[in-house]
Amino acid sequence: MKLLAPKPFTIEGGKRAVLLLHGFTGSTKDVKKLGQFLNKRGYTCHAPMYRGHGVSPEEILRYGAKYWWEDVTSGYHHLKSLGYEEIAVVGISLGGVFTLKVGAEFPVKGVVSMCAPIKRKSSDGLFDRLYKYAEVYKKFEGKDEDTVAAELEDLKNMDRHAITEIQKMIEHTSDEIGEIDTPTLVLQGKLDDKLYQESAPFIFDTVDTEEKEIIWYQNSGHIITLGKEREQVYQDTLTFLDQLDWVASADAVKPSAQAMSL
Repeated sequence: MKLLAPKPFTIEGGKRAVLLLHGFTGSTKDVKKLGQFLNKRGYTCHAPMYRGHGVSPEEILRYGAKYWWEDVTSGYHHLKSLGYEEIAVVGISLGGVFTLKVGAEFPVKGVVSMCAPIKRKSSDGLFDRLYKYAEVYKKFEGKDEDTVAAELEDLKNMDRHAITEIQKMIEHTSDEIGEIDTPTLVLQGKLDDKLYQESAPFIFDTVDTEEKEIIWYQNSGHIITLGKEREQVYQDTLTFLDQLDWVASADAVKPSAQAMSL
């Protein structure tokens, strides 16, 4: 069975724009409900899809962080090309790392980083995540156990430069965090792995702004945008965005704005 790949989405609304960034082995589904929630409250939202994601796991290894960062920056410029001058950036997991990188390198109104593994010291865990994603994906395709086992073995033997690239990018972004001087919100699940729980306070302590906050979710794991406390995550994100120093009023609507199909 061929699975349909998730797509990028743009939902136009108010003049205040939000760039939404998904995680490694994830897709725009990671942030789709959040985007819909924010749009209903006056925000324009755009979520790019990283190349190789949302399809077979082998495709992820054919790309890498360089390509995914290009997809992120293209998403930022896409909003600019539509006429949005004020942009905030929100991302989860690897998307949270990209969010911090955008905040350090581009003009943004605010940064919301969720469960970002900025303290990762090795690429080992990244391949483990890809392997688990591959197991689930291939079973959903309806492949028999022998075929899945053989393809997983082939996956182990593929070139892993994409994984190495991610680790290098995370380390480079870690060095850039001190350049973020815009309001920053750090969101973290308390049930997430130790790596992520150590990363959250590091991000909070390192950003160069007094306008910052860290919020912990006691009953949430890693993808908090889809977890038990997702509605609170959405509300906390909205509260933070509403408090930013936007030039456009909350009810200002871009004249040509119209909701696009997800």
